[in-house]
Amino acid sequence: MKHEDKKMDTIIAYAKRKGFVFPSSEIYDGFAGAYDYGPHGVELANAIKRHWWRDVVNTKHNVYGLDAAIVMNPKVWVASGHVGGFSDPLADCRTCQNRIRVDKELGKLGVEADEKMSEEEINTLFDKHRAEITCSSCGSKDFTAARAINLLVKSNVGDFSNDNSNPVYLRGETCQGIYVNFKNVVDSLHPKIPFGIAQIGKAFRNEISPRQFLFRTREFEQMEMQFFTKPGDDDQAYQDWKQDRWDSWKSIGISENNMRWNQHDNLVFYAADAWDIEYKFPDYGFDEVEGLHMRTNYDLTQHSEHSGQDLSFNDNGDKFIPHVVETSIGVGRMFLAVLSEAYDEEQLEGDDSRVVLRFNPDIAPVQVAVLPLMKKDGLSEAAKEIFKDLAATFRTTYDESGSVGKRYRRQDEIGTPFCITYDYESKDDGMVTVRDRDSMEQERIAISDLTEYLQKQIK
Repeated sequence: MKHEDKKMDTIIAYAKRKGFVFPSSEIYDGFAGAYDYGPHGVELANAIKRHWWRDVVNTKHNVYGLDAAIVMNPKVWVASGHVGGFSDPLADCRTCQNRIRVDKELGKLGVEADEKMSEEEINTLFDKHRAEITCSSCGSKDFTAARAINLLVKSNVGDFSNDNSNPVYLRGETCQGIYVNFKNVVDSLHPKIPFGIAQIGKAFRNEISPRQFLFRTREFEQMEMQFFTKPGDDDQAYQDWKQDRWDSWKSIGISENNMRWNQHDNLVFYAADAWDIEYKFPDYGFDEVEGLHMRTNYDLTQHSEHSGQDLSFNDNGDKFIPHVVETSIGVGRMFLAVLSEAYDEEQLEGDDSRVVLRFNPDIAPVQVAVLPLMKKDGLSEAAKEIFKDLAATFRTTYDESGSVGKRYRRQDEIGTPFCITYDYESKDDGMVTVRDRDSMEQERIAISDLTEYLQKQIK
């Protein structure tokens, strides 16, 4: 199946039908911008996170993990600039009250409206192009003026006033937890510079118009790493991490034909450079899946000034505020890219066809399926023993319902790379049939060699 022939609506419906993603609280008509990962989806999401953690933390000698709290002192968000400036420009359709992101609508017209612009500047652009912008719900062109809406989600955790006059915030990004723990990591581990701190965790944004399935949601999970360098060394570190992250996307199963780099034309005032890795989503087209940014020393400087704590680094008497190279990914976006890449409709011989998810075996939600040829004559019992042995090493399932052919198709549909069939011959020769998902070819492997064989295949 050609990538350009894939349809996102088909993939979204398939994701629900096969237990990957469900609309949140669907029995109550759902909640915009929130989704639940089903049994296969949670396994895929966890595998994606393990892949990222291995590439960014476990295989690097100078990157350390962290898991910071979701709720922090609200002063953190004042220092970071989120309380004063973390906003999107919103306008309402006067006819049907549908809301639009003005900067996104202008972007569709090729008009750049960046986050540094004031409300007045945004409205000047908006007024100039109003005739070209149509409400997606009713077709009207009659909109209110754009106004800035802060995206931070307020919470009353620890606030016992009746009017929520002392709010805290659910974090809008995970990296601030890294910055405020910079001193703790330095004091406890005494790392040599350069070094990185990485974490995976939930973030929340009061998105005006959550859309495009998992691509833009109000609750999401981020994988972020901040790499701290000496001033002047950040450019080389930035180039190294750009290559590293590009290679990681390829290793997880994304074709280079469906990826590209995009450099930001308008940088926030503190940034030295910013590039995005973009993926070509079915129907949506190219859009950001990972951002890599040179943030200079802005973040640590801000937190040092607002907290009164010295966040400089002492490198053998050379004292400085480190510069930061950041890599940031949303788990949902990577999940959607991986699912879109893997989805395939294959025409087989005659009138036969199948839907198959061609996941990289390393991240497949189920890596091995164990299938007894029949339920009787001791085949099920023997197959269950194989399942128990393999489940200690691989994500393994057991299925004895229906014909073997139908069971193969079921496993294809969720992306299981290997099916193992225990049959009557297995009782005599101690071997099983291993069927490959992509080629559908089969070979006989000794039961005693199964773990070693599969380890070589699942890298």
